Amino acid sequence: MIASVFSKTRPFNYVIIGISLLLCYVLYSFSNQTITFSAKGMTLLFVEIVLLLISCALVNFISLKNTLTKNDNYAVLLFLIFLLFFPSTFKNKEILIANFFLLLALRRLISLKSMIAPKEKLFDASFWILIAALFHFWSIVYIVLVFVSVILHGSRDFKNWLIPFVAAFAVAVLFLGANLLTDNFIWNHLSSQSFISFEFSYFETIYQNIALAVFASIAFLFFANQLLTIGSKPLNMQSSFKKVLFSFLLGVLIYVLSAEKNNSCLAFSFAPLAIMGANFVESLETKLLKEITLITLVVFALVFFVSSL
Repeated sequence: MIASVFSKTRPFNYVIIGISLLLCYVLYSFSNQTITFSAKGMTLLFVEIVLLLISCALVNFISLKNTLTKNDNYAVLLFLIFLLFFPSTFKNKEILIANFFLLLALRRLISLKSMIAPKEKLFDASFWILIAALFHFWSIVYIVLVFVSVILHGSRDFKNWLIPFVAAFAVAVLFLGANLLTDNFIWNHLSSQSFISFEFSYFETIYQNIALAVFASIAFLFFANQLLTIGSKPLNMQSSFKKVLFSFLLGVLIYVLSAEKNNSCLAFSFAPLAIMGANFVESLETKLLKEITLITLVVFALVFFVSSL
């Protein structure tokens, strides 16, 4: 049933995703008493909901516009499922903002395969990644994907190698101005995040531990499938799938390096993993296997979400 519904791009699918996301966000917020009925609280709630909805839309756009998946909505469905694995992501506004900017960067880098305005796309991607780093410092490792893209598409043009540094100068100017206006608040915030932590004993409940173990197993399956099948993709698409693989690894690296570590830091890997997962579901030979796979993932997501309430 689930595989059949999301096997085509339908307006109804977006309604399902949107309502499910809003419902889960509200349930989690009320259950964990993170909603404050004040002007600031309502504004923050609105911003978080908008960021979540736009992030879902970006995942859907990246996967369909660049033909990374077939004409279906499996990628956006899996992105929602991964959010429900770790619902604490709903209330981590810094990660939501940083991930939003990284999705904007990924969109520009994936579209490089068309070779239309490559320098503008490289600058935009670098700019968004460095802006993301102002909200979650270790997002800066995503800049590696820009250089990977240069290698894949324009390594002979030395100007392409300089573009990230031009973007860094632009962000540095904005950072200095904003830091002065906020009385060094941004600098102090970044300083508190800029160290590396390999401390993984942050789990508050056994469900967090189980959710991470299940997520890691699913991620390994989807990643391995994408890695083994990339050679069968059309030649003009292989560079795009390589960037998806790299973006997932960088998302995991951000989680590993993050100073204030928690499961919501895995959000940076959700989008590329959702795209790889959609490819895995599409590769299944029968509708029954697709249904079993998606139903199993939905059940896991609901169990982990309910356990967090």
